[in-house]
Amino acid sequence: MVIQRVLVVFNKMKSGTVNIATQIKAKMNELEIDCQLFGYLDNPSEVVCHHPIDFVFVLGGDGTVLFSARMLYKLEVPILPINMGSIGFITEVSASEWLDAFLTYKNGQLDVSKRIMIRATVYRNGKKITDLVGLNDGVIGSSGASKIVRYQIDVNGVSLGEYRADGVILATPTGATGYSLAAGGPLIYPEAEALLVTPICPHSLTKRPIVIPGNENIRVTLDKEQRTKISLTIDGQVEYFLEPGDEVVFSKTSEKTIIVKSDKRSFYEVIRTKLGG
Repeated sequence: MVIQRVLVVFNKMKSGTVNIATQIKAKMNELEIDCQLFGYLDNPSEVVCHHPIDFVFVLGGDGTVLFSARMLYKLEVPILPINMGSIGFITEVSASEWLDAFLTYKNGQLDVSKRIMIRATVYRNGKKITDLVGLNDGVIGSSGASKIVRYQIDVNGVSLGEYRADGVILATPTGATGYSLAAGGPLIYPEAEALLVTPICPHSLTKRPIVIPGNENIRVTLDKEQRTKISLTIDGQVEYFLEPGDEVVFSKTSEKTIIVKSDKRSFYEVIRTKLGG
């Protein structure tokens, strides 16, 4: 595996990330691999990268991976997430394992996991007004005192019906372990080509989560009469305020986030550990 240029993205608020980033840069210099460091405190609008890269280290937690995936997804380069706390659902590699994982991958002995991402395109009065991308999910929900959101969902033009709920979660398989799971949605193997629709506290027992093939478009249309302010949140990190009557079309992106897998633990082992099985 030829790796000539790497980028290290690290969340400075996570303890130990600066130290590990410095270690990575020193080791890359030793291996004669060009290494750029990008540390951040808040959520910058972009990841600054001065030239093309072949590989990305991400230091932090799952939130840091979500941020990095949104910033870098168009590059489709392998990302090695390194967890700086407890093992996350995405960050399977611990801080003590980063060098072994990198060298094993470089020697062609580690597989990658290709994850679909979700795109949320907002239309107002028939006009496209914004386009947002996330690795985990897009959530339409109340941002006001009253929690009830009224909306309709259709898949490729076929109606799933009208909903009165606290909102709706449109999740990727990667995001199925997040908010969707807490709202009663199922787990999905992270490399599956599917999107998950999970109503949030629906006011009807017949409105249940549904798994949709990844190649289909899901349209959420807000009723024109609402009693609350409504927002669209991407990966729990980016918020966009909606208006009554807005339409949000969810689909998968053509690009995928490429995650380097751990050879120490599988997705099923992480699920068992995190969910207390």
